[in-house]
Amino acid sequence: MREALRGVVEALGLKVTDIWLERPREESHGDLATNLAMKLAPQLRRKPRDVAQEIIDRLALPAGVVTRVEIAGPGFINFWLATGAVADALRQVMAAGVAWGRSDAGGGRPVNVEFVSANPTGPLHVGHARQAVLGDALASLLESTGWRVTREFYYNDAGQQIANLVQSVQARIHELKGRATEIPAGGYHGEYIRDLAQGYLATHPEDPEASDLDAVRRFAVSELRQEQDRDLQALGVKFDVYSLETSLYAAGEVERTVNRLVAAGHAYDQDGALWLRTTDFGDDKDRVMRKSPDKGGEYTYFVPDVAYHVTKWERGFTRAINIHGADHHGTITRVRVGLQALEMGIPAGYPEYVLHQMVTVMKGGHELKISKRAGNYLTLRDLVDEAGADAV
Repeated sequence: MREALRGVVEALGLKVTDIWLERPREESHGDLATNLAMKLAPQLRRKPRDVAQEIIDRLALPAGVVTRVEIAGPGFINFWLATGAVADALRQVMAAGVAWGRSDAGGGRPVNVEFVSANPTGPLHVGHARQAVLGDALASLLESTGWRVTREFYYNDAGQQIANLVQSVQARIHELKGRATEIPAGGYHGEYIRDLAQGYLATHPEDPEASDLDAVRRFAVSELRQEQDRDLQALGVKFDVYSLETSLYAAGEVERTVNRLVAAGHAYDQDGALWLRTTDFGDDKDRVMRKSPDKGGEYTYFVPDVAYHVTKWERGFTRAINIHGADHHGTITRVRVGLQALEMGIPAGYPEYVLHQMVTVMKGGHELKISKRAGNYLTLRDLVDEAGADAV
């Protein structure tokens, strides 16, 4: 059906990016419907219903595929499929078995699909569940069309959020020791922080005051990573590769990327900070890469992201797809521009992004504001336990 409609478009000398076909909401409107006439009408400068009639007149379908075609509303075309045609299609599906719908369009080429990539600062919540299902489904579709897929999870296990996690665990440890201690500003208040504090004391008797903040960090991040992985496995989602932000720093990848940007002539110093001239690549303003010493002197968050995607490219992933929540839209331009500024031959649209809407959770008729910091969330594991992995 779609190919026959595409043939009409080509015969009219027109172009459309996609041909919409879907099942109508009302059974009385047929089995399939298309809005193609309404999309073509502006190009032809004609009324949509007149264009719809010409599409019907020109449509070349094999005999026995449809029993009825009608124009509806402002220019929809509704189709009623012949019972025999549906039965033939079902027989083909049954005969093909699990091979039905598969192809070799990818030709065995590698593609990296990164998804979930939650900060190891708390349990996975229902928003991560949406991303896990979306990412795994996309990866499976790519596999079924001949792509060699690598599922990857990236841990942002460095930076201020991790520092806040460590200080929160330390505060709970002090509280367990009978000292009145407040969770620091920007810290985490969930009950899981108390569990981490108890776990640290049980496994680190030599550090009862949690003075060794690096040990607290290693313990807390490790525990939360393991919990996240268990929850994802309960959902039936597995990853091939886990990458760590701290590993990028340890291996010198972040510093190497910054040096490349400086050598390429797209970086400059101003007010003690190191800037990337992203306006050279269409950004609305230049971006700070390294803060001035009086502001801490650390790299801003998008710099290790650029370094991370360099490693993807160097690992042979000439196609990479990232699944993120809609709240990450601001990072897209910065990462892509950073990769362009390296002058390594990385395409302008690398990596590809799929953004999903945020999840709204209702509890007792009211919206539950999801916040790991405030301790308000519905975990992925809660959802799986309640509804089952298949339903999720």
